[in-house]
Amino acid sequence: MLTQPSSKYRAFPAIALRDRTWPDAQITQAPIWLSTDLRDGNQALIEPMDLARKLRMFDMLVKIGFKEIEVGFPASSQIEFDFVRQLIEEKRIPADVTIQVMTPARPELITRTVEALQGAPRAIVHIYNAVAPLWRKVVFGMSVPEVMALVNDQVTHLKALTDAQPGTEWVLQYSPETFSLAELEVSLQACETAIAAWGAGRDIILNLPTTVENATPNVFADQIEWMARKFASRPEVVVSVHPHNDRGTGTASAELALMAGAHRVEGCLFGNGERTGNLDIVNVALNMYVQGVSPQLDFSDIDAIRAEVEHCNQLPVPARHPYAGDLVYTSFSGSHQDAIKKAFAARQEADIWEIPYLPIDPKDLGRSYEAVIRVNSQSGKGGISYLLEEAYGLAMPRRLQIEFSQVVQRAMDTAGTEFTAKDLWQIFEREYQLSANHALAQYRVESDDSDAVRISGKVQWAGQPVSIAGQGNGPIDAFVQAVSSAIGIPVRLLDYSEHAVAASDARGDKGANATAAAYIELRVGENQSLYGVGMDSNSTQAAFRAVMSAVARSGAVASVQTAAPQAAAQVATA
Repeated sequence: MLTQPSSKYRAFPAIALRDRTWPDAQITQAPIWLSTDLRDGNQALIEPMDLARKLRMFDMLVKIGFKEIEVGFPASSQIEFDFVRQLIEEKRIPADVTIQVMTPARPELITRTVEALQGAPRAIVHIYNAVAPLWRKVVFGMSVPEVMALVNDQVTHLKALTDAQPGTEWVLQYSPETFSLAELEVSLQACETAIAAWGAGRDIILNLPTTVENATPNVFADQIEWMARKFASRPEVVVSVHPHNDRGTGTASAELALMAGAHRVEGCLFGNGERTGNLDIVNVALNMYVQGVSPQLDFSDIDAIRAEVEHCNQLPVPARHPYAGDLVYTSFSGSHQDAIKKAFAARQEADIWEIPYLPIDPKDLGRSYEAVIRVNSQSGKGGISYLLEEAYGLAMPRRLQIEFSQVVQRAMDTAGTEFTAKDLWQIFEREYQLSANHALAQYRVESDDSDAVRISGKVQWAGQPVSIAGQGNGPIDAFVQAVSSAIGIPVRLLDYSEHAVAASDARGDKGANATAAAYIELRVGENQSLYGVGMDSNSTQAAFRAVMSAVARSGAVASVQTAAPQAAAQVATA
């Protein structure tokens, strides 16, 4: 029997926390954010950033609103050391921003790190060492007491170095690396050892990472609540989390950790980082935003931020990336488009944001509505009509939407590509013959005591003059009767609507005067019902054009030429 590969894996055990409180908690305020784009994110790049790209990234992080930024690993290379020195010596660090640097728990590296920070007004020094059983046994060959001695010695060494530089406000961040894989009692002992060595009552950040995700996010939440309870009465202790995304649940781990008592979150913009990446801070921050909680970070121009990150990291942000990808506000499905279109039409500006399939208003992130609905072979009338209304001001009646969507579908089946609003307009203009030479060259309208309206005149139809005459209960009805007589086929008016098209008209002339758009549904002959569309600065002429559009689309226009002598005789009689 074939052995299943899953037999070589073992589930991480549940945490014995029967009175957990995090499942009932809500996130009601922003955490302290730490960007680690310039350290953890940078070390994961195929080509780490040079100084120029590092400076661009730092300036952007400041502009977004990060108050704590991990700027590097100065003991690892000269470029990392020089970058920290440049920030300090050129006074590039705003007064309300604190830089953080990282170092392993090794004395020579700690010394080099403190050298890099000389002259900084405030600095966080991040010391880490792995505490999980596998690392203790396989990587370092250390017992638990030996691990604790290491923590004590290296934090004591850092304290001595920083005490000698009183001009800087020093904060220790200690990470029991591999926390999520370690015994909670061992992690707690390591944290308590670091606190004691640093000095009770001094500011300290305890950073608890999912160095490698190994369980469902609820397990991590239990671990965080267990730890947070131990320090709940100590205001100098900040509980921080640093989730990775190996299981694809980094965002969930961070959110549940905040519910479990964490005060601070570390991550990268768009989730850059080792393996499958660090926590995506944009994702977590905007998740808060759409729950009515200000994240205190500015993503109001998400496209510009994405472009800058892509430049600095030399890595693309995927099209489906939450909140920031090219396609995340786009609906191709016809039913989705229809729901979005109806919700936009019904929404008042002061309303709470409730739009189907759009959890956030794209305009809040600097996106336009133009990309919300895009048309491909899966699209329906709602998306098509939405794009034409947004781009060209056409408010089509529902039955016209249905009719035109079938025209678009046939074109889509042939082309096999996505259609833009411009593509749709060109199909619309061609189908409804908006550029054809159909016009009422001269006419006369009369009415009598019975409210009947008579119309007579000449129509320019496909470049040929045709005389018409007819009578009805209004100008449009009279015109329909006149055209019916001219072509010798029964024509009946089924529906009529019109509206003004704004100054940015359907032909793209931003300075044009308002134009009337008329939509007329006719029954031509016994069985054929179809729409015509007309546009003109004169609303009556727009309606007449719409009638001629429908008749021409019916194929009956060829009858006009043969019927013209009869129509002329009718005009003479009238």
